[in-house]
Amino acid sequence: MAFTEKKEHKLEIIPPYSIIQCREANIVEKDGTEVGRTYHRHVRHPGDDVSGDCAELQAVATALWTAEVVAAYEASQTPPTE
Repeated sequence: MAFTEKKEHKLEIIPPYSIIQCREANIVEKDGTEVGRTYHRHVRHPGDDVSGDCAELQAVATALWTAEVVAAYEASQTPPTE
């Protein structure tokens, strides 16, 4: 009766700034049969530090978050001045 754990990731890209939403599934198996699963979601915005995230998320962020995308996202977060 051996228990094992593994993780699966599902990434969603949210336009127009390529915000990345990651759903992480933590799966527990007993003798090769799944006995439990929990989920956790987190969001990464252009320019965020993704060094602690899964390799897939890091690769997507590197590909999508150009300097122009990061600048456009940051500009969209600044409240307009009156």
